[in-house]
Amino acid sequence: MEVFNTFFIAPFADMIGSPIFLLEVVIGGILAGIMYSLVALGFVLIYKASGVFNFAQGAMVLFAALTLVGLMEHSVPLVLAILVTLAVMIGCAYLIERWLLRPLVNQAQIILFMATIGLNFVFEGGGQIVWGSNVKKLDVGIPEKSFEVGGVLLNTFDLTAALVAAVLVGFLAIFFQKTSVGRALRAVADDHQAALAVGIPLKTIWVIVWSVAGFVALVAGIMWGGKAGVSFSLALIALKALPVLILGGFESVPGAIIGGLLIGIFEKVSEVYWGPAFGGAIEGWFAYMAALVFLMFRPQGLFGEKIIERV
Repeated sequence: MEVFNTFFIAPFADMIGSPIFLLEVVIGGILAGIMYSLVALGFVLIYKASGVFNFAQGAMVLFAALTLVGLMEHSVPLVLAILVTLAVMIGCAYLIERWLLRPLVNQAQIILFMATIGLNFVFEGGGQIVWGSNVKKLDVGIPEKSFEVGGVLLNTFDLTAALVAAVLVGFLAIFFQKTSVGRALRAVADDHQAALAVGIPLKTIWVIVWSVAGFVALVAGIMWGGKAGVSFSLALIALKALPVLILGGFESVPGAIIGGLLIGIFEKVSEVYWGPAFGGAIEGWFAYMAALVFLMFRPQGLFGEKIIERV
């Protein structure tokens, strides 16, 4: 009876007893979830173009943030530093297509996945060699102020970051679903040779998608780096996207958005209301447990396509 009260009665009683605080927790989860969606979107774009999980996405976020803050440390203005960093990420996309993806056309997915593991170390090592390994402060001019609206405490930086992420996610969702590039993505992921046979420019598609993924990594690096500083732990942000992808589906842009929001809310609510029962600090692992349970019932994700193989 005591266990039932601790895990069910008490948390829900707290929610009902303080709806304003519950709303504040949910809003915090939504704001964090939008940021998770931004990271997960980079994985979705690469997966739709190549059919492989890009293990290097977190390292791309780190490399973009290191490049930006490194340029700013050399007195390069913020706007110019962002443009130069974007150009660097586009150049990386071209080199990845030319030296990594092109020789592996129509190879097994596991080979491409192993290639992205190697790419992860290239980005991490390259960033450390060029910009050093010290923790760097990234100031993008967004104030870190808290204010209250209707009894709900909000943060200026979190709201700005969430707004930027939401606009970018919305734009990319429309772009990749309504344009010819978006329609070509699925064909490329399904069969490289078939896509080439019907005239889809495989090299161009890959460069575009990896460039967009680099741009997404840059935005994620700015937002996460501006909030927590730029360090090599930033590369681990990719792990936060895994539960998002499991819930939303590896091939779905809307799934990345919905999955991110759900994971963000799950984390915050679980930490506040169920955390004390576990001694606290369950936010870091609760999302993975939720994703593990979800895999048992719908392994393809909420918006993923159910694959039926006939033998």
